[in-house]
Amino acid sequence: MSHPVNMEARRAKQIQIMKGCFDCYAKNGLAGVGIKAVSEACGCNVASIYQYFDNLDDLIIKSTQYCMTEVEDDFIARIQAEPDDLWQFIEELPYWTAGEHGSKYRLMYQVYTHPKYREHGQKFFEEIDERYTEYARGLEEKTGIPCEKLTGLIFILIRACVHYALFEDDFYLKSQIEVIKETLTLFIEKYGNSKEEVKEER
Repeated sequence: MSHPVNMEARRAKQIQIMKGCFDCYAKNGLAGVGIKAVSEACGCNVASIYQYFDNLDDLIIKSTQYCMTEVEDDFIARIQAEPDDLWQFIEELPYWTAGEHGSKYRLMYQVYTHPKYREHGQKFFEEIDERYTEYARGLEEKTGIPCEKLTGLIFILIRACVHYALFEDDFYLKSQIEVIKETLTLFIEKYGNSKEEVKEER
């Protein structure tokens, strides 16, 4: 039976390697980067990597899942904040996302659209869908807007943020943001809360 301290040390080393691997690919792209370059970025030799991961595919899959979960945690924490001006927050969120995590989102799409890794991407996004749906349920209690309506708006906002992080397409972004703001205004009017009440309740 492994000692708990050894298990903690092993996990810490795995995390170090996963972060190093993900940063390496985010900087250089998925194609043309081999295990040697990854090991150098992780600060260890190739043999050490194979002590913690089955092969390079295993490392890519696990590092993407781990690091993108961290990114999503950061994103969710951001949208759970309580901005003084909700509309300004919605407008600024995509630019913050691109600045903080743009290269990571670009790598994620390289990985999860690859035929070898697509199945893992589907699983990852199923878990993300559940998290944002749960967040929408909490907002329903605060705003009076039904969860299923909020969930759709949240996903449109996320898509706008990620698309901008990938391509920095201002036209697409601004058109999506305007739709979100106008739709949210209609929902507020329909379900009884004013814009000021929504800001206060957030």
